Amino acid sequence: MEKLGIAIIGGGPAGLAAGIYAARGGANVKLFEELFPGGQIVKTHRVENYPGFTGGPDGYALAAALEKHAAEFDLSVVYGSVTDLKLTAAEKTFSVNGEAYAADAVILCMGAGPRKLGHPDEDRFVGAGISYCATCDGAFYRGKEVAIVGGGDTAVSDALYLSALCSKVYLIHRRDQFRAAATLVDRVKGAENVELVLDSTIVGLSGEDRLSAVTVENKYTHEQRELPVNGLFAAVGILPRTELVKDQMELDEGGFIVTDKNMQTNIPGVFAAGDIRNTPLRQVVTACADGAVAATKAVEYVRMK
Repeated sequence: MEKLGIAIIGGGPAGLAAGIYAARGGANVKLFEELFPGGQIVKTHRVENYPGFTGGPDGYALAAALEKHAAEFDLSVVYGSVTDLKLTAAEKTFSVNGEAYAADAVILCMGAGPRKLGHPDEDRFVGAGISYCATCDGAFYRGKEVAIVGGGDTAVSDALYLSALCSKVYLIHRRDQFRAAATLVDRVKGAENVELVLDSTIVGLSGEDRLSAVTVENKYTHEQRELPVNGLFAAVGILPRTELVKDQMELDEGGFIVTDKNMQTNIPGVFAAGDIRNTPLRQVVTACADGAVAATKAVEYVRMK
């Protein structure tokens, strides 16, 4: 069994930032990634709001830059799925590719993914008209017509955000009442360029290389209507990737890992960073900040053992 000071699980921005800080701090650290470094940003067409990267690099380029930076500090990366993760003992243990590992501290950076709409053509238009983050991609649709799906705070807030950028916003919801806060609902109802499409679901996605229209159907009248849009934003929920740890630690009502300001979980020596934790903003910049804090505190924890 290989013994580590710190094990980082997940190679997205949070994990890579944690790796940079831990390796630079002299820790005996390895990062474990299931597929490829970068996480969700690899699928992002353009990242315009990461400080210091003018011109809006594509997600793959930004992920490559983070990976290269981590390599400068000799961060060791192991590719494979983590199994048999046990966190509650003083020594944390797990396996990857049949090899057993133990660590004094673990930083969980497995991230989260958007809840998908479930339409059969959805994947075809991801990155070509379908997005799951209005804050990330809304600016690409400036002056254009878009639609957003959902009925909670995120969907209504995103509709208001997009209304300041886009010529027309269709807010599609399967019910006639929103779950969002009343103040948000009042604001979106007062937005001149937002049209509410209620009691409706999406039954069709159209376009060649890019999305050009969505078809909605009223669930009571069964009347169908085609909305000509350049973009569709899905805001129907986020799913944290907590399968490995959900029975071992404190999660919030949404299934996200609960941490304090130091990214410490309720288990000593276990930290969480990025989209997998209960954070008010899920962006590359906040994931990197989380990773930096988690690694700094993990290094301190290991040194004090």
